[in-house]
Amino acid sequence: MKFARILLLVPLLAACLPGTTVTPFPTETPPPTETATPTVIWFPPTATPTTVPTIIPSPTPELRPGVGSLLYEDDFTASSSWTLQDTATTTVSLGGGELTLALSQPEGYLYSILEGALFSDFYAEMTVNTNLCTGLDEYGMLIRYNSPNNFYRYSLSCNGQVRLDRVYSGTPSSPQPWLPSTSVPSAAPSTSRLGVWAVGREMRFFINDQYQFSVSDPLFPSGALGVFVRSAGETAVTVSFSDLDVYRVEP
Repeated sequence: MKFARILLLVPLLAACLPGTTVTPFPTETPPPTETATPTVIWFPPTATPTTVPTIIPSPTPELRPGVGSLLYEDDFTASSSWTLQDTATTTVSLGGGELTLALSQPEGYLYSILEGALFSDFYAEMTVNTNLCTGLDEYGMLIRYNSPNNFYRYSLSCNGQVRLDRVYSGTPSSPQPWLPSTSVPSAAPSTSRLGVWAVGREMRFFINDQYQFSVSDPLFPSGALGVFVRSAGETAVTVSFSDLDVYRVEP
């Protein structure tokens, strides 16, 4: 027992000796706290573009296919074969390369027919000049005219609309009712180039090369061409027609 106490005193005595270095017992040091280092972004991310499907435009369909050689032309000179008339309220006259229809009859109707020429499949163009024309006054072309009671009427109004009428056995109807169109002049005086493509039962209508509408109707497969004006009210209507060209339509 005494020997054990001596052993415990030896280190303590050694610590007290001069020149002796005492090494303290190590204590547990907590590890350093890690500080998060910010990540450097050298190339900022960009938004991934949304994939858009490629749209391949389809070609514009040919609305006047098969237009071929010139079949008939009319410069509206004195030798033109149009029906003429002159009454107290209506005038259809040729002069200056134009066929002029003048109507002073309230709610009146006036037309002229190209005599001696019948057309079945064709493309026709004609220039129209409105001189006096307002509101729902009308003017335009007669298509496949067979008699005063059987024909188609391609009509433009003086307030910017277009339509197609059919007169069958004297009874009118509208396969294409009034349709607003930016191609139709809404004031007079004005100039337009009307076009009609007619093949079989299908007819397509144009103004200044701008497509307007189509109508399919089998009643009149052929007939003459004509022009007309109509007064919707009390005011006079005066419209001139010129430069008629009719082309064959090849299959």
